[in-house]
Amino acid sequence: MIELRNVTYSYPDGEAPVLRDLSLRVEEGEFLLVIGASGAGKSTLLRCLNGLVPHFYGGAFQGEVRVAGRDPVAASPRGMSSLVGFVFQDPEAQFVVDVVEDELAFAMENHNLPQPLMRKRVEEVLDQLDIAPLRHRRISTLSGGEKQRVAIGAVLTLQPRVLVLDEPTSQLDPQAAEEVLTTLQKLNADLGLTIVLSEHRLERVVQYADRILYLPGGGRPPLIGQPREVLAQVDLAPPLVRLARALGWEPLPLTIKEGRRFARGLTSGFRPLTADRRPPTVDRQPAIEIRNLCFSYDGREALRGIDLKVRRGEFVALMGRNGSGKTTLLKQIVGLLHPQEGRVELWGQDTRRLGTEAIVRRVGYVPQNPNALLFADTLRDELDFTRR
Repeated sequence: MIELRNVTYSYPDGEAPVLRDLSLRVEEGEFLLVIGASGAGKSTLLRCLNGLVPHFYGGAFQGEVRVAGRDPVAASPRGMSSLVGFVFQDPEAQFVVDVVEDELAFAMENHNLPQPLMRKRVEEVLDQLDIAPLRHRRISTLSGGEKQRVAIGAVLTLQPRVLVLDEPTSQLDPQAAEEVLTTLQKLNADLGLTIVLSEHRLERVVQYADRILYLPGGGRPPLIGQPREVLAQVDLAPPLVRLARALGWEPLPLTIKEGRRFARGLTSGFRPLTADRRPPTVDRQPAIEIRNLCFSYDGREALRGIDLKVRRGEFVALMGRNGSGKTTLLKQIVGLLHPQEGRVELWGQDTRRLGTEAIVRRVGYVPQNPNALLFADTLRDELDFTRR
């Protein structure tokens, strides 16, 4: 299905090739997991499969890539779109319209498919991915997991034979990530879809992979094989596998269920640790105080009756599944959104009266997608921009 022969690629102005003399063969229906440190070339490899490299990114490309006999370099990303579905790390980067049903139909409209066929495929994808209740929702109101499933659905409407995903769970909570990965496993098992997926959090996905491709970076030769074979040889491994290697468990367990077989009896001699339960010393004056905060998006309730007090010196973890309102609450604190009911105070002052400029001088905010925060092309320019 997929074959790479002696692929070497350098980005424009790159000092060294990101991929060097890479050869690879992926069989139809295979689930291939691509792993490696940041900058090792995982995303670059995936972009070679639909022609984004070199068409969109430029640079120097050598070697051959074939997907179902088609050359992505000659065909271009548009020519490959019906064969290779590509889902980005940030699903919002590929959304074009704002309503779920319209987004699912958009790619088919570009391919000029008949309307009866388009309607049929939209219904099929809504059922396959269990997103029928979302069909009339605005994408901007969806949770991270819902957006990722809509992004997958948008490429599935063209019925590609290969699905390529670049770290699809990196911005999801554990439950949403599990839902997305279960969906991918079902597509692979039921439809025979060939899946090539890169991921950092291996404990989530290693159990689904037929093989693992490890890219060490620096143009060094890759390692490919069965999951246990590869994970036994690389430092980049899930915590369970690292523990198993340290204790000499064979064969390496890839799931908690497999690990339990080795762990039976190991805890009999352990004593529970006693934690220091004294509260941390913090300033009694509240830095943030929220009272009866309520907020809705287009009539859909996101926050209701939130009361919170954070004192100076405290470290507070905000937890909840995707769509529960965590980001909305943070945006209320930094003044990007304002309460429809209730109030938010910083150091005793209402955020609605402070203004954005006064808030940003006292509160730093790092969004989930760092690209939303960056404006310049270089680090120096970015820092200069921030100081203005």
